Amino acid sequence: MSQNTLPLAVDLDGTLLKSDMLLESFLAMVRNNPFTLLLAPFWLLKGKAWLKLQIALRSEIDVSHLPYNEPLLAYLHTQKAQGRKIYLATATHQKYAQQVADYLELFDGVFASSPDVNLSGIHKRDALVAAFGERQFVYAGNEAVDVPIWKASAAAIVVGDRATRSLADESAPIEQHFDSHAKKLKPVLKAFRVHQWVKNALIFVPLFAAHQFDNPVLFLQGILAFLAFSACASSVYLINDMLDLAEDRQHPTKCKRPFAAGTLPILTGMVSIPLLLLAAIFLCLFLPAQFALVLAAYYALTFAYSFWLKRVVLIDVVTLALLYTIRIIAGAAAIAVPLSFWLLAFSTFLFLSLAILKRYTELLVMREKNATKALGRGYAVNDFELLASLGGSAGYLSVLVLALYINSPEIRALYPSPELMWPTCLIMLYWVSRVWIVAHRGNMNDDPIVFAIKDKTSLICGFLVAIFMVVASGI
Repeated sequence: MSQNTLPLAVDLDGTLLKSDMLLESFLAMVRNNPFTLLLAPFWLLKGKAWLKLQIALRSEIDVSHLPYNEPLLAYLHTQKAQGRKIYLATATHQKYAQQVADYLELFDGVFASSPDVNLSGIHKRDALVAAFGERQFVYAGNEAVDVPIWKASAAAIVVGDRATRSLADESAPIEQHFDSHAKKLKPVLKAFRVHQWVKNALIFVPLFAAHQFDNPVLFLQGILAFLAFSACASSVYLINDMLDLAEDRQHPTKCKRPFAAGTLPILTGMVSIPLLLLAAIFLCLFLPAQFALVLAAYYALTFAYSFWLKRVVLIDVVTLALLYTIRIIAGAAAIAVPLSFWLLAFSTFLFLSLAILKRYTELLVMREKNATKALGRGYAVNDFELLASLGGSAGYLSVLVLALYINSPEIRALYPSPELMWPTCLIMLYWVSRVWIVAHRGNMNDDPIVFAIKDKTSLICGFLVAIFMVVASGI
């Protein structure tokens, strides 16, 4: 029998799918009920097959939006059209394997893990040999655990880099090789949201507001606080991305995120989360204890946001505003300076406006897709007009706080000529109005603060505000 007419058995995780169904289903389960994390180790004590069964009983996966390996899928369709029998052979639990098979409408049969057998490695080999005979099938795999199966097959289809191909080549002739080698640094940086670290520059606001930016010791403490907060924030971003996989894959831009697109293994994110958190804790050792407490509060709040608060209408945007404001509180704690009431009030209203703007932008995107509600959020698409009203009002309130501060007795301690700061109110009024107009026209980035950093007009406004503040301070 010709090699190309032999039955073709195809692995799922890492081969046909650019992800891992066990981890996908595990994250879906944890999102539904975080307390299942405590039960998972006890399930694993009874074997991996039992663990997969318990997870399958507690989670659902939308297989239609999973990141499939399109080149391999196209090859399989070609083979199918030529009359070749194709089977799905995976260590994934049979529930999800069958769902994938039903969705793709490609396979003539399914081999998958049962409650008693984890169909991986030699167990999968034995099942395929029993079904087709020694060297009477071709197997498509992607890692070292597939070597025993390749040794029992007539030929190998390899999904992976050159090292994986070499492993397969020692076991069986190569029918096809789909090179999955990709640069890892860029997806890692994107997953860590390094570009979002610019938001942590808010930590330096108390340093500048207190006119202590020329103090080298305090400036160094600010840098350490910035790095600690950035590591902590990246840990949170990873949690958010992995819990939001289903929603991100249906979003027009978030579907390109590394975990959603399958360009970065989920396991990389799961390992990075505690490592980044440990890095943040280590940096806290060189900073005042108050900073560590603020950072702990930030992490606890973001954890609550990731699991619950982001799905509650208005509570989500208030939480986002608090998360931005906490950065300023952390900056004050890092250099041990008193926190200004005026600065807190101004930042709370301003960040509430930007948080609402973020939700408003998401609703506009969903409206263009004719959706009725934002995925994973509590808003209906027709809420966008009300959000615009609330967000614009919050932005103007921040300007009002700024105006009251300029007219307050407290300002004289830092600014000999506070009346020279009045133009900053006009600039802020213009800027708040402009970002909302940009959002209304559908030209706003998903994150308004990142948009502001890249927007030339916003940068000019920030520069002008800084000039008037410097002039008013008499520096």
